[in-house]
Amino acid sequence: MNCSKSCFQSSATAFPAYSPAPKTGAVGPRTEPADSRAGRESSILTSRCQSGRPIKTPEIREGIVSVVEAEKPFDQMPHRWTDTDAWVDFASSVTSAPVSLCPKCGFGKYLFGMSSRIANQATEANDSQNTKDPDLGWMIGFMFAISFLGLFSLVPLRKIMIIDYKLIYPSGTATAYLINSFHTPQGEKLAREQVGTLCKSFGCSFLWGFFQWLYTAGKDCGFRAFPTFGLKAYENKFYFDFSATYVGVGMICPYIVNLSLLLGTILSWGIMWPLISNQKGHWYAADAPPDSLHGLQGYRVFTAVALILGDGLYNLLKILRQTTSSFISAVLRGSESVLPISDDERALTNLAISFDDEKRTAVFVKDHIPLWVAYGCYVVIATLSIATIPRIFPPLEWYHILVAHVLAPVLAFCNAYGCGLTDWNTASTYGKLAIFIFGAWAGASHGGVLAGLAASGVIMSIAATASVLMQSFRTGYLTLTSPRSMLVSQVIGTAMGCVIAPCVFWLFYKAFDDIGIPGSQYPAPYALMYRNMAIVGVDGFSSLPKHCLTLCYFFFALGIAINLAKDASPGEVARFIPIPVAMAIPFYIGGSFAIDMCIGSAILYVWTKMNKAKADAFGPAVASGLICGDGMWSLPQGVLALAQVSPPMCMKFGPGE
Repeated sequence: MNCSKSCFQSSATAFPAYSPAPKTGAVGPRTEPADSRAGRESSILTSRCQSGRPIKTPEIREGIVSVVEAEKPFDQMPHRWTDTDAWVDFASSVTSAPVSLCPKCGFGKYLFGMSSRIANQATEANDSQNTKDPDLGWMIGFMFAISFLGLFSLVPLRKIMIIDYKLIYPSGTATAYLINSFHTPQGEKLAREQVGTLCKSFGCSFLWGFFQWLYTAGKDCGFRAFPTFGLKAYENKFYFDFSATYVGVGMICPYIVNLSLLLGTILSWGIMWPLISNQKGHWYAADAPPDSLHGLQGYRVFTAVALILGDGLYNLLKILRQTTSSFISAVLRGSESVLPISDDERALTNLAISFDDEKRTAVFVKDHIPLWVAYGCYVVIATLSIATIPRIFPPLEWYHILVAHVLAPVLAFCNAYGCGLTDWNTASTYGKLAIFIFGAWAGASHGGVLAGLAASGVIMSIAATASVLMQSFRTGYLTLTSPRSMLVSQVIGTAMGCVIAPCVFWLFYKAFDDIGIPGSQYPAPYALMYRNMAIVGVDGFSSLPKHCLTLCYFFFALGIAINLAKDASPGEVARFIPIPVAMAIPFYIGGSFAIDMCIGSAILYVWTKMNKAKADAFGPAVASGLICGDGMWSLPQGVLALAQVSPPMCMKFGPGE
């Protein structure tokens, strides 16, 4: 188009797609072939650019495409949904991007597990070489040393993860839908109906969270502990816990993901763990605590890690092979060769790329983040981390940190891949693996417990932050937000979080002298659990229960074999083959969330059979409302907890007399 540069830039951002308004009584917008739509859009945009008339600014939504008359150029509008997305991304990075800043992921686990207060509750390794009490200075320094690496570890793969692999990232998708609803044009009937549905779903989910809270006055109380399929099934984590969040996630995730989760639940909690528990006293000590890696928990954690690594490494090597072969082809053939754009090349011949997706993709790849920036920042920050962390934790040598930084991007990819499919961030699982690797490497006599805990923080931070960034990229992709602005928002928010979160923890630590003491208001049970893991980990994998390592080898090979079978099978068969990483997550988490997600799938399936048009138009709105409403309830719930306001009742279930 022969438009001015400024006109083209504002229009390219604002003009993602167009579709005529739906007919009266229609449920969804009319569609037309992508080629004819694209041609018409180009001619309209060209004529308006050349004439200087105001451009009709289309706004894209999940299931909504509408046009409103822009009173002024798009880049001069006071506020856009892309600005909202950038602020949401900034806020989330302050609170959760560095995994160490999340109370349930860092301060309440490995960081506090280093303290002498927790060490005195353990039976061994409570000397000064294996302890480090919290201090504001070193905590802020440690946060800065580890929290930025994850932001650059997977940036080169963002196009592959979001566009080529088309990973869902349910929370990111729900956030995008919510942001888009705030900026929906008021003249669109379908848009108003969708926003109304979203608000109703949001309100119901929020009120349901409050209603459930009323019955949770004690341990294992409330609807979340309802033995749906009987007490025996409840003991094996097989029950419906009435979580609106995961019902909504199930409505967003593909059916094969939810069925894979259910299959993993049945395989682990229905078959494997009951059979292994029958070997108590033979395969592992009969008196092993439930959360000890010397017991059944060791099988749960490490078989899940093995299956996830098998799946993740296979896909990572597959990407590297495709990228390398395409790069070689590009060099040999010139500009005719292009990089692969799908992990399933058959899909390219069978599915046409929609015009909306073309425009989303154009915006997503327009603000290119140079590879040298990602690689250079990772190397520079890793170098500073290698020089800094051994000064904070003397048991860790510089080569320990170097190996951790080489290993971390691989684990970050596995974590981001699994999170994109299931919405579960399994960074803590890789942290447990790091405890064993680096704790045993440092040795019990050289502060191996402290080294294992610190190394787990490095790995967890990189893996979790990379996953959160990919969630943000997914949100930005759907809201037409520049990836550069998303990355900058994450960097600024992470920097603020590295200061704010340690200060908040420090205030709690100084204000309450009984933090971490069993029976107190803040017992921090995970801190002791992580320390016990580190004590076990200094002995290496030989300390695992009998046959655990053999099972790990088997599930690692199984993850690769399932992927090979999927790639070798024809399309109509491959789509029914389960996903290994989705199967693995219930191994140690339990199956309640898998039941929730399958119920969400069942609701959407029945709705689609009854009225496909309405299900397609309003299904994402209902799902997003369920997720956001349940998540929003956690804010007043936290305020009530800080104010020491307890629920009035306890609803509990047990065997009859």
